[in-house]
Amino acid sequence: MQDTTTSISMIAGKSTVILILTRLLLILIHSQVEFQLLADYIHSLDMKMGIYSDAGEKTCQGRPGSLGFEYVDAQTYSDWGIDYLKYDNCFNDNISSKIRYPVMADALAQVERPIFYSLCNQGQEDPATWAPAWSNSWRTTNDISDNYDRMLFCLDGTEPWTRLVGPGSFNDPDMLEVGNGGMTTTEYISHFSLWAALKAPLLIGTDIRSISQTDLDIYLNKEVIAISQDSLAISASLIKQTANKEQQVWAGPLSDGGAVVILFNRGGDETVTMNVRWSEIGFDNSVQLQARDLWLQEDLGRFKGVVAANVESHGVVMMRLSQL
Repeated sequence: MQDTTTSISMIAGKSTVILILTRLLLILIHSQVEFQLLADYIHSLDMKMGIYSDAGEKTCQGRPGSLGFEYVDAQTYSDWGIDYLKYDNCFNDNISSKIRYPVMADALAQVERPIFYSLCNQGQEDPATWAPAWSNSWRTTNDISDNYDRMLFCLDGTEPWTRLVGPGSFNDPDMLEVGNGGMTTTEYISHFSLWAALKAPLLIGTDIRSISQTDLDIYLNKEVIAISQDSLAISASLIKQTANKEQQVWAGPLSDGGAVVILFNRGGDETVTMNVRWSEIGFDNSVQLQARDLWLQEDLGRFKGVVAANVESHGVVMMRLSQL
């Protein structure tokens, strides 16, 4: 005869498992509804919603990653209304990025919702040379931090890959530090200008609830943002520099036939006079171009063959050159 105590224990054990699974299911359903409501609210503000995961067993914060669960997670993100996925690189079992990241790309391609795929492997294995086939952006360097030298580190790590950028495929030298207090206003303006001209994702990396008006005005410069969002989607490149890298000229074409030019006095302690010649940026020296300073937000006049400006230490003069 069967032991009734054992039978009752088995039934109780099964009931406990069923109860736990039921509660987990309710939590998952509740979480999905909450995410969908949150996404609906964000979309009602004409904004996009992003999420973070990792191409490893765990995220960099030790939470569950997506390695081995790419298709489940991609469908979940789509169901939740996610628009942007930042996909990190921690706890990756030393598996090549070229193996792990395309799996999530395939998973995202199979869901109904378009999701911007931000590949974040800190520039390992030179992603600019292979990631355009799989992602919308790729990190070119290790993490940025809120100081001028580190910003230059990210800039220099991105420079070799600027000519590989095109519509839907962008270098990502990491988020913007404007507003965090570790750089001067002049340096923050340089930071924002260069990232915009590189067509890098302009990701605000500060708490907008406590940002100063001065720093907020940097983020809100519509003429600089227009350079970032130009439909040609071609990155500015390093055109020339002094032997010691203290002065650089960056430039790139724009969809209206003009160009963006950044005169960057990145080193030294003094204001210097810098210039760019038309022949250095793809124009005939005989043509006249209209120059507009995008931070002063004023027209500088018409110039033939060359334009020059005084640039303060660690600062930029950012110009839009337009054909007449």
